[in-house]
This record gives sequence, C-alpha cells and structure tokens, in this order.
Amino acid sequence: MAEMSARRIFSAEAIGTFVLVSAGPGSAVLATGGFFDEGSIGVLGVSLSFGLALLVMAYAIGNISGCHINPAVTVGLILARKLEARKAGVYVAGQLLGGVLAGLMIWVVASGASGGFTPDATNFAVNGWGALSPGGFGFGAMVVTEVVMTAILVFVVLSTTRRDFSAAAGGLAVGMTLTLIHLVSIPVTNTSVNPARSIAVAVFAGGDALVQLWAFIVFPLVGAAVGAVAWWLVDAPEETTIAPDEPEDLLA
Repeated sequence: MAEMSARRIFSAEAIGTFVLVSAGPGSAVLATGGFFDEGSIGVLGVSLSFGLALLVMAYAIGNISGCHINPAVTVGLILARKLEARKAGVYVAGQLLGGVLAGLMIWVVASGASGGFTPDATNFAVNGWGALSPGGFGFGAMVVTEVVMTAILVFVVLSTTRRDFSAAAGGLAVGMTLTLIHLVSIPVTNTSVNPARSIAVAVFAGGDALVQLWAFIVFPLVGAAVGAVAWWLVDAPEETTIAPDEPEDLLA
C-alpha cells in the first residue's frame, strides 16, 4: 500500500474535523438552550454527538489519515513514534481549517433563527473556566480536567492502534471514549481535549473565549504527553512502532 499523499491526509483531516465540530459544538449551540428549550438533548445528547462523530469519521477516513481530527492526538502519536513528526503540519493545518469552517457554518445556521444570533462566550459552546465554565469551576479544576481527560483519550487511541487490535473495533472504542470524556467534563470546561475544537468556536465568540483560549491549546497537549507516557508504561513500544516508510493506517 503506497504512502498517503499530503493532499489526501490534509483533506481527510479537514473533513473529519469539520464533521466533529459540526456535530459536537453544533449540537450544543443548536439543540440545547434557547433554540431548543423543550426537549433539549442536554449533556448526554451533546456527549453522544461528539462520540458518534468521531466513530463514524474513524470508519470514513481512518484508512487515509488515521482520523486524528485533533492536534492532541497527532502529538500523542508522534510522541509514541507511531507518526513521523515531519507530517504534523499537514495534520494540524487540516484540523484547524476544518474546525474553523465548521464554526462558521454553525454561526451561519444559528443566525437564521428568528431574532438573529450573535455568537459570544455564553452561547457558542466555548471552553473556559470561571464565568465560562458551565458549573463555575475554577482554573485548577480546568487544568486537571483537560490534562487527565486528554490523557485518557490519547491512551485509548494508542492502545487501539496496535497491529493485533481489530481496526473495526478501534472506531467504536475511541468514539465511546470521547462520549465518556464529555459526560464527565462538560460541566467543568465544556470539554475541549482538542485544541482545534476550541479554536473553531473561540474565534467567532471572541471576548473572554479568546482570552482563555491559550489554556485549551496548552493543557490538551500536556495531556497528550501524559497519555503517551501512560501507554508506554503498559505497552511494548518496540513492538508497535510504525517504521518511517510505512503508511499510518490508524483508526484514531
């Protein structure tokens, strides 16, 4: 099997991240709160939206890019030596483009509601602490939550990309993991664990969402490193490392 071109990887990651952000923050903006008070899908519905989006994209683009659709996952795979560092730019560029386009799409759709819509830090599914935390949690709680939850996600991704693990089961495992993570952490930070997801909505909400955005870039990346270390402690890296010239046929 030939190595995937940069164009195909970029396109796959852009499309995958577009779907993830459209489904996750999209459901939070359009199917909860003011737009959908009666019968709001709530935390459970939004959590499932994120998890199902990752699951279906894993099967749609997993054989092309590995379906990272998250810079933290890309960093985790690099640290685990499952992806060459030189390819990081292609992955992250696609993720950021897809996320921002999805954020724009959500804004356009929401603006079509009667009375109009102005995205801000209280109604556009942004990540944050203090006043931007759904439960009013502080900075320390945010740090612990984002680091630990991202570490769990990256640990599961790395553990399910072993050569002896069923690729068909990989998408289900990581999709359900992302659902679980959101069920736990939406009340704390609105759940990032993904810098591309945070950037995608913060650039439109502006204000405090942009002020706090740095934390949802830094701490998910720290969590990725923690997850890679945890994986290294329980697995055998020399048996699972992908050689530089092999394709990254990963379901993550």
